[in-house]
Amino acid sequence: MRIEIMMIILGMGAVTFFTRFGSLAIFRQTGMHPSWERWLKHVPTGILTALIVPTLLLPEGKVDLSLNNHYLIAGIIAALVAYQSRNAILTMSLGMAAMFILRWFNF
Repeated sequence: MRIEIMMIILGMGAVTFFTRFGSLAIFRQTGMHPSWERWLKHVPTGILTALIVPTLLLPEGKVDLSLNNHYLIAGIIAALVAYQSRNAILTMSLGMAAMFILRWFNF
């Protein structure tokens, strides 16, 4: 492996470690303000939304809101299951099954 790639990987690892370790060290002693805690609880939802929505709406690089968009249909089914059941395994299983059925039967 080239030395430049190894240096990049090690540098990214060091930056990730020190930002997390630094935050942990600071907030362990001082604690976190309650308003920050309320705000930070929403970060994972925002990140997952930013990752998932483009995949559902832009499967081929352009907006596709038709019934031919299997990603969107399977995503809607998974969202409904998640809302009703609050069960991650059931949500993933039914979402994947919906995608499999849509692709297999080419609806």
